[in-house]
Amino acid sequence: MNSTPLQPVHWVASSKKDLLAMPDDVQDVFGFALHLAQAGTKHPQAKPLKGFGSAGVLEVVEDHHRDTYRAVYTVKLGDAVYVLHCFQKKSSRGIATPKPDLDKIRDRLKLAEQHAKGETS
Repeated sequence: MNSTPLQPVHWVASSKKDLLAMPDDVQDVFGFALHLAQAGTKHPQAKPLKGFGSAGVLEVVEDHHRDTYRAVYTVKLGDAVYVLHCFQKKSSRGIATPKPDLDKIRDRLKLAEQHAKGETS
């Protein structure tokens, strides 16, 4: 039995509400990925999100009934998992993350960094 304590999860802005609005199957995949992150391991579908350098921002992508859902989180801030953004990808152009979502992730990463430094509640 593994006695390593799980890292806490911090939900940034509306990320938890957004996750809970997704289909149950998608919630299960993302919940399992976050559980693995809490335990210090990585879900097989978790990949570094391009454009964030060494910030340790990971993305899990799940397809469900021809829709694509994404959960973005970081494990590089203190001893916690910060869920930055959960969303349904609406863009029909390629697999790239849409710019408004990337902007939101950048803004929320700044909030998470402030929280990790104890600057916000």
